[in-house]
Amino acid sequence: MPDKPVVLNNTPLVALWTLGRLDLLRDLFGEVLIPAAVEAEFLAVEEAVRREALQRAPWIKRATLSRPRRALAYAELDQGEAEVLALSEEHDARLVIIDERKARRFAERMEIPRTGTLGVLLLAKEAGLIASVSACVRNLQEAGLFLAPGLVRRVLEIAGEG
Repeated sequence: MPDKPVVLNNTPLVALWTLGRLDLLRDLFGEVLIPAAVEAEFLAVEEAVRREALQRAPWIKRATLSRPRRALAYAELDQGEAEVLALSEEHDARLVIIDERKARRFAERMEIPRTGTLGVLLLAKEAGLIASVSACVRNLQEAGLFLAPGLVRRVLEIAGEG
């Protein structure tokens, strides 16, 4: 039986693309799924460059919801987050990679295992795929990505860099 899939939201996708490390998704999870709304959000900025990045990352697969109306159950979330949760339900995902707090709460109530960008970076360090979580965090912050200071401190402590 094949592994259950990992479903990815836009913010972690943008973060890893910003770091030039979409390969971490392949190396950690094999293949990840993104719903159509996440692909559209990702391609809404710098479309040509980002489309090329996705083409060079065949382990990031666009998946279509078989029951698109299921995303309506998450009306409080943006379309990408709603589709991520609906897709994770449809495919009995082993993990959802999502940063937004409200969406993470939904996933928690649904008992879907979840992590975010910083969790992926921790896993990458544990696997020896990156040398420093703090360097990645610094690069993301310099690129304008907001990361909650308390969460950053906690993650860096876990990584042995705090």
